Amino acid sequence: MFCYQCEQAAKGVGCEIQGVCGKDETTSNLQDLLIFSLESLSSVVQSAKEVGIEVNETLGHFVCQALFSTLTNVNFDPERLKDWIKSVEQKRDDLKKSVTERSKIEFSDIANFKFANDISELETQGKEFGLKNDPETDPDKRALKHTILFGLKGIAAYADHAAILGEYSKDLYDYMFRALFELTRNDISLEDWVNKTLEVGKYNLLAMELLDRANTKAYGDPVPTSVPLGHKKGKAILVSGHDLKDLEEILKQSQGKGIYVYTHGEMLPTHGYPLLKEKYPHFYGHFGTAWQNQIREFPYFPGPIVMTTNCIQRPQNSYFDNIFTTGVVAWPGVKHITNYDYSLVIQKALEMKGFEEDLDKGSVMVGFGRKTLLSTASKVIDLVKNKKIRHFFLVGGCDGAKPGRSYYSEFVEKVPEDCIVLTLACGKFRFFDKKLGEIDGLPRLIDVGQCNDAYSAIVLADTLAKAFNVGVNDLPLSLILSWYEQKAVAILLSLLYLGIKNIRLGPSLPAFITPNVLDVLVKNFNIAPIRTPDEDLKAILG
Repeated sequence: MFCYQCEQAAKGVGCEIQGVCGKDETTSNLQDLLIFSLESLSSVVQSAKEVGIEVNETLGHFVCQALFSTLTNVNFDPERLKDWIKSVEQKRDDLKKSVTERSKIEFSDIANFKFANDISELETQGKEFGLKNDPETDPDKRALKHTILFGLKGIAAYADHAAILGEYSKDLYDYMFRALFELTRNDISLEDWVNKTLEVGKYNLLAMELLDRANTKAYGDPVPTSVPLGHKKGKAILVSGHDLKDLEEILKQSQGKGIYVYTHGEMLPTHGYPLLKEKYPHFYGHFGTAWQNQIREFPYFPGPIVMTTNCIQRPQNSYFDNIFTTGVVAWPGVKHITNYDYSLVIQKALEMKGFEEDLDKGSVMVGFGRKTLLSTASKVIDLVKNKKIRHFFLVGGCDGAKPGRSYYSEFVEKVPEDCIVLTLACGKFRFFDKKLGEIDGLPRLIDVGQCNDAYSAIVLADTLAKAFNVGVNDLPLSLILSWYEQKAVAILLSLLYLGIKNIRLGPSLPAFITPNVLDVLVKNFNIAPIRTPDEDLKAILG
């Protein structure tokens, strides 16, 4: 195996024996083969278009789900990966049949590849299609191809969440098929690969816009909301991840049963959605202090835990009985929920002891969504013009286990009192409970939401830039980003596509970026690795 798609890549180079996340060689090889199967299907989709066959949105959503299952820490189950591969093969062959009914066409070797039927043979096949087996010999082109692949995985996650709530885009799916097919080509110039890498950012913006619309149509526009960090005496269910539909179903099915529902990780911002918080009084608070501590926190939760998307590491077998997965998430030995039937979770909650007493641990504010942020734009503009706000810092992104991530909490603590900190994604759990005070009633620490809510922050920045009649890069705004997995890659590419410069990225730079590619990013976008909070604040503020 070889994997370097996340920030934890062993020795900053790549995992070759076992993933730092816990992914074993079999899982890694099957994920590589699944990606190749999607490239194989995508090559047939291109042939279908040539004879006038347009694939439907159902197939587009299916491909996003399959690709999503290869994202870091989502699917550790070889059996389910096998099922994905065989399903992709079946859909590919059905489409080939439709194409040949219209035209005599010769399919490529990629399109005709025959996938094995058992896991051991599939694993052997997967070894032929790992990242190191890419036939592209130019290291810079290969780096860009892999950057595109990892960005596509991030897009797939957002597109899946949006589709679950009924928001689709044929343009987005067409792009996914085209981009996956192009990854099989070796006749594309380096300049074109650069442009195609930025194109990932363009379509990730579309995916985030779809998800923003899906969430707000289903649950209303987020409003500022205080979320308790303690707990109530009684039975409990913990929901972690990103998927709002799963959370809604758990709330709906547990209502009236004496169970409180708590959030964890990136589910925290869901407390700001009116149609969730107002409809379900047993939707109580947030459990846990920091996303990177979840492995230590989970055993202390006295109820079942539902994982709706990827986590930081696979939990230990010793408490698998209390964990359930949904959607594309799958781990051997963990019960998987299908068709939104959470009766087993509710039964488990009623069997477990729950919390034995009330505990007040304070609260945090969430719910500063796009409309709330835009409603404050005129006030923000006045505060900037009157020099009451000197600078904005967007400090957010993924979290992880490396010690160097303490940089972000230290940075926020040292931000001057005349500056505002915007934050989003799970990186905020390093400092989300800091009490930074206010500037004329405007909180100095503003939680914009989940990682996909970068869309809201982008809309706000664009609005402020127009109000000041300047470009976004001329705003008193600095981006201090942390990355861990592929959704962060997609968001970074969106920022670069928009031409945003002077981004500071950490805690380390991606292992899949070559020196030459990094040089292009530095020259064109002035992207830089984080240093120390003091050095970076001095460089930004002078």
